Amino acid sequence: MEKMFTRSMFIMLLSIMVGAVLITYFVADIQYQSEIDTLSVGHIAELTSITSNNENFTGFFLQSLGLLDQSREGRAYGNYHYDLAFLWHNSALSEKNSTTFQQYKDRAIDNCTNAMPNYVNSYNNFLEARNRFIETKNYTNTQKYQEVLDLYIQLSESGAKLTMLRYNASNYLKQITTEMELKVINNTISVFFTENMTLLLGMFEDAMGAYGEELGIFEGLQDDIDEYPFFDEIR
Repeated sequence: MEKMFTRSMFIMLLSIMVGAVLITYFVADIQYQSEIDTLSVGHIAELTSITSNNENFTGFFLQSLGLLDQSREGRAYGNYHYDLAFLWHNSALSEKNSTTFQQYKDRAIDNCTNAMPNYVNSYNNFLEARNRFIETKNYTNTQKYQEVLDLYIQLSESGAKLTMLRYNASNYLKQITTEMELKVINNTISVFFTENMTLLLGMFEDAMGAYGEELGIFEGLQDDIDEYPFFDEIR
């Protein structure tokens, strides 16, 4: 009986020890697996955040570029009508035939009228593009991206100034053209103004002078963007 008891105790103790080792192993494995899961979740969250930021950056950047293209398109249509208005205005100034003079005058006024809403739309889109470029900066910490976005922000602001200056110039030119009349004085046919245009002509010239200066800034910013290092990587 004593031998059987000793043997049973030995087997029991051995079983307990083996069980303890197995339990310790399983507990350690569970803790290790838990740590791996925790790290994996953290990495996935980090990667998701990075991916999300990249997607937001790309999305906002493309939206900004789309608005910038719309701004340029509106400005181009405005410039088209403005250039025609200026051409017809100058043609009317040198015209001696009353019928032709009136045709040129009407065309100049009509094209000024058509140019102005295009400039308004372009102005609003330039400002909205600027706002989107500013928001795009929230989704990247990369210096080169931040720098090129700053250039786009400046370009959008310059474009908005250009369109407003041309809007004002179109408005002034329309008022000036409206006041033009063809008269015969001392057998000489000449164009006269029904009102004193000194102030308005000065405002028109100031607007066009400011436009020329701002155009130099705008084109310089375009060149800076085109020549920016690594720009092709994100364009």
